[in-house]
Amino acid sequence: MNTQDVIRLASQYLSDLSGHTFDVLDVSKPVTVDAAINLSKVISKLSPLLGNLIEFNTVEFLNKKDEFAEFGKWQRQDPGFPDTVFIGSVQPTPGLEVKAWFPLATEITARFKDSQNHFSFDRTYVAILAWLPDRIIYGKPRILDVCVVSGLSVAVARDTHYHNPPDYLVLEPEDTTQRTANLQQTNTSGYKFQGSAEELLEAQRIVDSWGVEGKIYQPTRAYQRLLRELRVRYEYRLDTNFAKMDRIVHPGIEDFKQRVYSTTVSGMTAAQWNKLLSSRREDKLRKSLQEYLGIKEESIDELLE
Repeated sequence: MNTQDVIRLASQYLSDLSGHTFDVLDVSKPVTVDAAINLSKVISKLSPLLGNLIEFNTVEFLNKKDEFAEFGKWQRQDPGFPDTVFIGSVQPTPGLEVKAWFPLATEITARFKDSQNHFSFDRTYVAILAWLPDRIIYGKPRILDVCVVSGLSVAVARDTHYHNPPDYLVLEPEDTTQRTANLQQTNTSGYKFQGSAEELLEAQRIVDSWGVEGKIYQPTRAYQRLLRELRVRYEYRLDTNFAKMDRIVHPGIEDFKQRVYSTTVSGMTAAQWNKLLSSRREDKLRKSLQEYLGIKEESIDELLE
């Protein structure tokens, strides 16, 4: 078994998780509609905790597959990238960056900043697991769908989407290969132009002088030197929203998002629930909670009688 075999097999098993329920936490059914409405407003706060539990359990899930046992074992490495690696006789070491996504949140908030230069041998893949409670706001976490794509393809899509000199620059990390492993840098950064209109025109002329391919992103030292000259000469601000998964326009991730939002959960699609729970139409929410989740319009006093 080689690196690509391990990645391919792990991707297949992860894809088969669609519809799987993880027995890691069970949120009790609300006893009244008012309690359900209150729960719907805070259920997203469980996302970081349950997301981490799902990521941990994914490693255990893969290690239960007999095909891997002869060649090694999946292990979490925290901190570190990727967060899951296959340690054993297979070289180069296969890796998975596992991201859990709660679709009732506004977007896939996970970030992906690692440089294209980090993905030699195409040995690292990104796995995004979309999950919701099996009864939309209560129950056990259930996997709706899974997306597994190469890390290199995500990095290329990110850089292609953001990079637009001189208005927007994507800069590679400085060369830190001589530092110890814990001090090496692999993350790219995004910078937005903050100069005047006249300065932007001046900067545009500089970029035009680079030639026809001058605006095509390259992670090479020579091209990065040109970008850093702009960064030093003009005012730019660091973009704190840079590299969010939801915004890089990766074809595989975009298709995945559409599949997830079209998935029916408790009588409505995830997109419909998302819109309903984020709206201020409490009357409509109240009716839907009763109709689709079977939560009764009763007070606590009535339940205690």
